[in-house]
Amino acid sequence: MTRKSPATDIIIGGIDTHGHTHHAAVLDHIGRQLGDREFPTTPAGYQALGAWLTRHGRLECVGVEGTGTYGAGLTRYLKEIGVTVVEVNRPDRSARRAKGKSDPLDA
Repeated sequence: MTRKSPATDIIIGGIDTHGHTHHAAVLDHIGRQLGDREFPTTPAGYQALGAWLTRHGRLECVGVEGTGTYGAGLTRYLKEIGVTVVEVNRPDRSARRAKGKSDPLDA
């Protein structure tokens, strides 16, 4: 049986915010995507999102797009439960045109 090192338990979350839903992704300590999922922008949705993220490992921090707008409620919730939140800028428009819009990719 292979034993995990403490570093391999560390995960990072990313969230693409919208008016009615937030799309979350979770990455492992070397940047591999472990999963992505959409949650409603409600208090119950925020709780489900937080629980889903932490099921994957030790949550180091979460990058949130739009912490002052669509992501404000989620940001408040995450900070209340002790999660480090980092404001993330929208992807470059030219890159989005070349690669297309994708909520999982944005998250």
